[in-house]
Amino acid sequence: MKRRKMLSYVGIGTTTATTLVACNQTQESGVVGDSSLPNLRWRMVTSWPKSLDTIFQGAQKVCDRVKAITGGKFTIEPYAAGEIVPGLEVLDAVQNGTVECGHTASYYYVGKNPALAFGTSVPFGLTAQQQNAWFYHGGGLEAMHQLYSDFNVISFPAGNSGAQMGGWFKKEVKSLRDFNGLKMRIPGLGGKVMARLGVNVQVLPGGEIFLALDRGAIDAAEWVGPYDDEKLGLNKAASYYYYPGWWEPGSTFELQINKSQWDKLPQEYQEVLKTAAMEANLTMLSQYDALNRQSLQSLIASGTKLIPYSREILQAAQAAALEIYQENASKDNSFRQIYEQWDEFRTSVSQWHKINELSFANFVSQS
Repeated sequence: MKRRKMLSYVGIGTTTATTLVACNQTQESGVVGDSSLPNLRWRMVTSWPKSLDTIFQGAQKVCDRVKAITGGKFTIEPYAAGEIVPGLEVLDAVQNGTVECGHTASYYYVGKNPALAFGTSVPFGLTAQQQNAWFYHGGGLEAMHQLYSDFNVISFPAGNSGAQMGGWFKKEVKSLRDFNGLKMRIPGLGGKVMARLGVNVQVLPGGEIFLALDRGAIDAAEWVGPYDDEKLGLNKAASYYYYPGWWEPGSTFELQINKSQWDKLPQEYQEVLKTAAMEANLTMLSQYDALNRQSLQSLIASGTKLIPYSREILQAAQAAALEIYQENASKDNSFRQIYEQWDEFRTSVSQWHKINELSFANFVSQS
């Protein structure tokens, strides 16, 4: 098969579901090989334990699709957190060339640059659908590519959990006073907001959360949502389950690729990687919605106390988030550039969704 023929199968219209169908047809018809393309073997480190099957499967799906589309000429082996590097050191490993690629959440690395939070989710930010719209059609992906150029990395969305829950607490938090001195696992800018509200913020990888919460090293923890939280057993370590997860209304996980290695790839393989990442991104979001609806009922039936955050807490958190955005924008040019572009998009897309999706959802929820 000619190189241009393979490229036409995997590169046309990567922003539509038609691409995914084309990829499947490519695999089934056997039109996957090109003798002129190299055989490559890459390694992918992740921030996830294998027990968290939904997130780790997002990484696995990228690897599986790359292998399938290329007929096994390009393979990537995924590794769980800790197998090669710790879960919170994925970006470092990719940046330094220890491995070719990784699957992680960009907001784990806000200490390197606070603007990296926009690659995952920020407090009171975009929903999953809005996040995808920003990435694929609102300039978000280009903005993140520019930011990651300082790290010798290129990234692509490769999973989304949807709107997350608000965390597990050993005791009720009825007012802002209850946050003072509370030890809570929460990363990203959400952690910065919580710190401003008096929380003693801890950042732990997923595999360490249960023991820390169960043994009292922390008083509260957030992870993702009902399915993953139940898999980690967080409901066995704390009884109070809060919502909404205002710090992560649509959390994107991403495929990070060492830019030097990316530049060496044939264009066909670059298109394969982009297509595989997009498929993982869309599939994970759908899977979480299907699984969370069942797991939430299971948690409630087992005694979990489902509680909404008070309006006082939500308003204080939102005010603190806006203050942090303005402070970061005033002292960091890269943050300011992304924030201003992102905020303009957020304002306009939120106005549109108030008209269509929100009005519909409000009516249905009250029917």
